[in-house]
Amino acid sequence: MKITVGILTFRRPESLAASLPVVLDQLGKDPELIAEILVVDNDPDGSARSTAETFLDQGLRYLVEPEPGIAAARNRVLAETAGSRLLIFLDDDEVPEPDWFDALLRIWRQSGRPAAVMGRVFSVFDHDVDPWVTAGEFFRRRRMPSGTELDAAAAGNLLLDLDQVRRAGVRFDPALGLGGGEDTLFTRQLHAAGGRIVWCDESVAVDTVPAARTTRRWVTARSWSQGNNQVAVELRLASGPLGRGSVRIRAVLGGLVRVAGGLARAFAGMITRSLRHRARGVRTACRGGGMIAGALGARYREYAREA
Repeated sequence: MKITVGILTFRRPESLAASLPVVLDQLGKDPELIAEILVVDNDPDGSARSTAETFLDQGLRYLVEPEPGIAAARNRVLAETAGSRLLIFLDDDEVPEPDWFDALLRIWRQSGRPAAVMGRVFSVFDHDVDPWVTAGEFFRRRRMPSGTELDAAAAGNLLLDLDQVRRAGVRFDPALGLGGGEDTLFTRQLHAAGGRIVWCDESVAVDTVPAARTTRRWVTARSWSQGNNQVAVELRLASGPLGRGSVRIRAVLGGLVRVAGGLARAFAGMITRSLRHRARGVRTACRGGGMIAGALGARYREYAREA
């Protein structure tokens, strides 16, 4: 059985250089598997080429996908893995912990070979973080028992059974490539087609969060983007004009509730001097604003590039 680890990268050669040796060290230990790494560089200039070429003699392939957007890069990985049974998506800023690779395969086998297995991502920091961000616990990731069934998953640290993906005929939507949410839509469509998705708590990838992402401005913008993406995904899953109209109405109402509730919580935090309530209230309000904007047709392009 052949398995491919697909690593997407965009102008982060230092992070990629830290991840590749760790991934390579965990491959090739199972005699029943043929494992490879496929690095897809979404930078037309190929900024990761020199880093990737260092490992070409260790079972690594390197390709450039010039079309902007993470959906295009993910679809390129799918197109380049026609001979593989399994695919593991990993982001270039994620460094696996020991047993990461074996744990994903173990849960896949023990859970009856589902369509997808989502591993855990753990965030760490190499700098001082704004107390407002720390109090809000914005980088605290969820945990649950291995084998827990999911109806959607993020694509960082995600194993896919490509036989089931091909039968379902799902792809990553290019329309979401610069805004995000393409992995949520993909996995929800996979689940709707009958593909099971399970959680693996023992497979851990460590994400070192850069300083630029631990600011209040970044957190609030990401919250707005998440609310916006939520509505974009729901609109693409809806059926017909009535279905989409219902999604828009629910998004506006839900967004208004979040804006009002979030602002009330933030105000209460100011009165009680609770930094946690202030931070989480602002985030909730921003997410609600993103939902309302999405319902009205505005799309937040978080990953848009300058010309």
